Amino acid sequence: MENSQLIEKLNNALTWELRAINLYAHYSAYVQGIHRLQLAGHFTAEVTESIGHANIVRSAIVKLGGEATTERNPHPIVHTTDYVEMLRQAYETEVMAGKVYGEILETLKNHNDDELYDAIESIYFAELRSVEEVRMLLN
Repeated sequence: MENSQLIEKLNNALTWELRAINLYAHYSAYVQGIHRLQLAGHFTAEVTESIGHANIVRSAIVKLGGEATTERNPHPIVHTTDYVEMLRQAYETEVMAGKVYGEILETLKNHNDDELYDAIESIYFAELRSVEEVRMLLN
């Protein structure tokens, strides 16, 4: 695979991470009631995780000679104070991130960069864990 195609896929992942940072920071501020005790910290931790993922992806783009995007994915962020809706939106975001990283892993199998593969695989597994965590919070 050409670097330009891989860079495009990495930039797509970066847009989702930038969106996740905004989504989780927003929900951390707006979660209310008794659920705030647990979910504000959860959402804040997700912001931190997304920043870390974004940094890894951004570094990979630079390493490949690309230009990293500064724009978040345009998928709307739903404003709500309903914690269940926040969790639904978080679930949707984590599922999409897992899908995006899974696609990148498939393309990296033929790229001959074990370091990058390992880094993306680590993010992919983190996203899958987040999907399961949010799924359990919704049940």
